[in-house]
Amino acid sequence: MCINVSHDNLMCRYHPDLEDEVAEKKGFSPMIMKGKQLKGYCYVEPEGFQKPEDFEYWIKICLDYNKIAKVSKSSKNK
Repeated sequence: MCINVSHDNLMCRYHPDLEDEVAEKKGFSPMIMKGKQLKGYCYVEPEGFQKPEDFEYWIKICLDYNKIAKVSKSSKNK
């Protein structure tokens, strides 16, 4: 996954080193799976991407990371 739409939110995958930076952004919500926060993944509520420059920020960090991200084991087996 690179970036996706989940209901009204963006679902983003970005470099985990950016976690502190993105956590400060408006609309940020951490992705929680089985009670644990997934570093490098988040949801962004509409207020966080309504402005073109905010939307471009999320697209850019996701596309930048997509170039170097590893495919998950479950995706390789499909």
